[in-house]
Amino acid sequence: MESELQYWVAFNRIPGLGPVRINLLMRYFGSLAEAWNASSGALRAAGLDNRTVHSILESRPSISPEEEINKLERHHIQALTINDPAYPRPLKEIDHPPPVLYVRGQLLPRDEWAVTVVGTRGATPYGRQVAHDFAWGLAKNGITIISGLARGIDAVAHQAALEAGGRTVAVQACGLDMVYPPENKALAQRILGQGALLSEYPLGTTPRADYFPRRNRIMSGLALGTLVVEAGERSGALITARLALDQNREVFAAPGNIYQERSQGTNRLIREGLAKLVLSIEDILAELNLTQVTQQLSMTELLPTDPVEEAVLKSLAQGPCHIDEVRRGSGLPVNQVASALALLELRGLVHQVGPMTFARAREAAGHYA
Repeated sequence: MESELQYWVAFNRIPGLGPVRINLLMRYFGSLAEAWNASSGALRAAGLDNRTVHSILESRPSISPEEEINKLERHHIQALTINDPAYPRPLKEIDHPPPVLYVRGQLLPRDEWAVTVVGTRGATPYGRQVAHDFAWGLAKNGITIISGLARGIDAVAHQAALEAGGRTVAVQACGLDMVYPPENKALAQRILGQGALLSEYPLGTTPRADYFPRRNRIMSGLALGTLVVEAGERSGALITARLALDQNREVFAAPGNIYQERSQGTNRLIREGLAKLVLSIEDILAELNLTQVTQQLSMTELLPTDPVEEAVLKSLAQGPCHIDEVRRGSGLPVNQVASALALLELRGLVHQVGPMTFARAREAAGHYA
């Protein structure tokens, strides 16, 4: 499985190979490992155009699939293919989901209960207050806050979720070996302790203007709904709202000052019936049927552990371990270890004490010593 993963990551480095073309390769060859060494004729037979075939042949000699995996491990980044059980289920439902999703930190099953919060980078004091109050309140109610780590509303939403002791996920438009904008590096580090950084772009990819609209489809696709707090007529937040509608997700908007330019886009969404006007977090929780999330999360702690989870717990007997150490200690594949740790954390049996590093909770330690 790991050998196949390295070819997914390698193909993801080749320009012009998006979800559609990778699907063509998978259908024709049966695996990307087979496709990697295919001849130009075989690549054309798979349905690729001449330009894409040329891009593959030109790029392939400079890419080492094995080294791509090694680089990810050095940066403590996990690559999830769309076929991986740990790949976020809501994201599989959108048009053109990323074939490979890079994860720094940890995604949990509970992150499917999520709301995306977006808005302008040049937020007003009113916009910042609204973003903070909504994100804080939603996080307090067990809802994961998703945003894009941008200046303004995005950063406020992430910070509020962290302050509430909740979870938050940031989707970047660059490789996960960097943070954009750079001034949010400390915020990104804090997010790793209570959530994850995500990207569809390989390491070393610097941000470009056209990457941000593409990134937005992931932000909206991960969540049950998107809240637009403050946005002008040409704000990128409106792109996220439109994508959410296309993905059959709910869109909410907080009303703004009718004389304020930064509220024009938000108010238009409401006026045209594209977004539901919200005045409190209760409006969102009720609309998404999320009023019982806290109780549902408590119930998951009563579920029994299976042999895989028990092996993972035993591998943590000597204290906190990085996920790679857990994998070696348990002798299990990394995808099973990641899934087990996510479920164990959800049940309160382990907790994350650093980037990709876990320790057993006191109750678990007594039982599995």
